[in-house]
Amino acid sequence: MSTNLGPRAWAVLLVLCGAIFLEGIDISMMGVALPSIRADLGLSTGELQWVVSAYVLGYGGFVLLGGRAADLLGRRRMFVGWLAVFLVFSGLGGLANDGWVLILARFVTGVAAGFMTPAGLSIITTSYPEGRQRNQALLVYAGIGAAGFSLGMVVGGLLTAVDWRWVFFAPVLFSAVLLTAALALLPKEAAVRTKLSGFDLPGALTLTGAMMLLVSTVVRAPDVAAGQTAGTAIAGLLLLVAFVAIERRTAEPLVRFGILRNAGLIRANLGAVALVGSFVGFQFIAVLYLQELRHWSELETGLALMVIGIDSILAPTLTPWLVNRFGNGRVVLGGFGFAVAAYALFLPLGADWTYLAMLPTFLLLGLAFSLTYGPLTIAATDGVAEEEQGLAGGVLTTSFQFGAALGLAVVAAVLATADELTVADFRTALVVPLAGALLGLAAGAPGLRVRRTVAAR
Repeated sequence: MSTNLGPRAWAVLLVLCGAIFLEGIDISMMGVALPSIRADLGLSTGELQWVVSAYVLGYGGFVLLGGRAADLLGRRRMFVGWLAVFLVFSGLGGLANDGWVLILARFVTGVAAGFMTPAGLSIITTSYPEGRQRNQALLVYAGIGAAGFSLGMVVGGLLTAVDWRWVFFAPVLFSAVLLTAALALLPKEAAVRTKLSGFDLPGALTLTGAMMLLVSTVVRAPDVAAGQTAGTAIAGLLLLVAFVAIERRTAEPLVRFGILRNAGLIRANLGAVALVGSFVGFQFIAVLYLQELRHWSELETGLALMVIGIDSILAPTLTPWLVNRFGNGRVVLGGFGFAVAAYALFLPLGADWTYLAMLPTFLLLGLAFSLTYGPLTIAATDGVAEEEQGLAGGVLTTSFQFGAALGLAVVAAVLATADELTVADFRTALVVPLAGALLGLAAGAPGLRVRRTVAAR
């Protein structure tokens, strides 16, 4: 980070990083709390999946719209407003006594994150010049997000041991502090568009509808008939075709298709789908294995998975040096290589495995995330015009969320075939994250070409 950065600028960066920390800790706490939520509310495996999938559906359905809304309607406005919505519906989730109320709260919380996250990311990418400073800021951003995710596993275990509802109430308290700081510290913007007259509303509606249908197709696939899955997929694709037609005719398109000519952005997003999809699927398997087959407590599960959080230390320290030395493409390639090794080492899973037998996988996953998450973010925003940074951030976040939905849905579909989960079922499901990491290695990483940045003079 530039030594010219003053205390207020650092404070602003920490507020924006706080949002990705909030998202990470919220998601990981939820993963650890799922078995307790199932037991208290009487949810089936399919319904339990929807506690996660509803969030992903809201997030993935609205994040592209959220990214463009940040560009057009004001990044600070979108960040602060939707952070407030996140706070309210996290509280509603904690008060839920029925599964449908909890799922609804998670959906709206996901929508809020879909607007808030790309707004915060685009504030960072427009506040630092492209190159070394922006790369460093993004790697700090990624490291703090990773810290939230890893810390959430332990905090989620501690809170769930008291009552799973605190997994929802804790983000409310953190959101309140973050909202207060954001209102005080984020600089007010110059004039922003406040009317819908110049906003591509038809494009926004068709794109959001298409994304929700496509994400819904993925997350509902394990629970519905093949014909219904095909029907929602076709409907989503038709809306996507309508969106393309609208964008080609409108004077101020919601998405300028020229941005898709950025090869680095495309390959970064392919890598994002593979990275998060494989990991979310693996986490779902690991939590069910440890808590429902091995009968570990929520706290024991959280402590076991906490070692993955080594990326929160390596991402802002080791990864910047590696990126400057070798470039994004090679660093991401190495990260996916570690991910493949991690999942492969977990394949011989046994009914009485010791923690030491699992530890190499968890350590390798932490290393894999430290070498991929931040550099993928850099690649997805590098070379993008300032007025489209929100859109680029929205596209990347869409890829992360769609990957999460896809990985979770496929793993859930594999596990749902068993009447009672056994070690053999978990071994079969582990093929899914391994395949995802291999696809990321083959399709995304080798082609990532982001120029090395020259050290600031």
